[in-house]
Amino acid sequence: MTIRLGGIIAGLAITAVLVLWSLVPGFMNFAFGPAPEKQASYAFYEHGEGPEGGFAFDGPLGTWDVAQLQRGYQVYKEVCSACHSMKFVAFRNLQQLGYTEAEVDAEAASWTVPGIDPNTGETTTRPGAPTDYFPMPYANSIAAAAANNNAIPPDLSLMTKARPDGSNYVYSLLTGYEEPDPEKAAKLGFETPPGLYFNKHFPNVNIAMAPPLVLDGQVSYADGTEATIPQMAKDVAAFLTWTAEPSLVQRKQTGWFVLGFLLFATALAFLSYKQIWAGMKPKKK
Repeated sequence: MTIRLGGIIAGLAITAVLVLWSLVPGFMNFAFGPAPEKQASYAFYEHGEGPEGGFAFDGPLGTWDVAQLQRGYQVYKEVCSACHSMKFVAFRNLQQLGYTEAEVDAEAASWTVPGIDPNTGETTTRPGAPTDYFPMPYANSIAAAAANNNAIPPDLSLMTKARPDGSNYVYSLLTGYEEPDPEKAAKLGFETPPGLYFNKHFPNVNIAMAPPLVLDGQVSYADGTEATIPQMAKDVAAFLTWTAEPSLVQRKQTGWFVLGFLLFATALAFLSYKQIWAGMKPKKK
């Protein structure tokens, strides 16, 4: 009896502490004033919805658009790789994009990767091999920060999985650079600090990355596709989705087989149940 009473008292005490813990902050705000107002930048932020028509890999029946992935790789190589690494992707993985073994060898050799001089043991550089991973654009994080207004460009290998709605986020970010409404900015006292750039799809709208896609035709696509800014943004967003989750389409296809098997097993179990218990009648009460 004493133990039970002690447990009840302890439970009530814990409940009271939790209730007070949840109510005290609200009471303090009510008693001493409202919470601080949001910064003026919140008035300019717009959630990006992604490209019109979406991506080919969207939905349960989505598939990779191999031509788009190759174009996206070209955008990464010619534009994004100057600042952003992709250290979790090897050159040999490009075969999944439809490149032949010879094309992968040639593509890897077009990159310069760190190496070791076998004669002296000193650090040097050499042409890449299919087994190499995409190289870092900077020697270290200090050099990266010094070249980018004290902001270290993130690795893009898993970027679309590191951000909510990642594919649409990348597309929207690349197409979100513009000038803020001057009247609205003056009214709210908003300005973009020196060294930063206004982007309406970036959470705090001021971003350290300069606009990477600045004009149509910045990349000359080998397949003749018109390289508008929205097209390049869509292509590289699709490519980065592949780098983050190369098994995405395969996983969706496997899911359909799993669902089919589960439906079949459910039907089989139901028919077995009917067969086994067919001769049994429920007892009358």
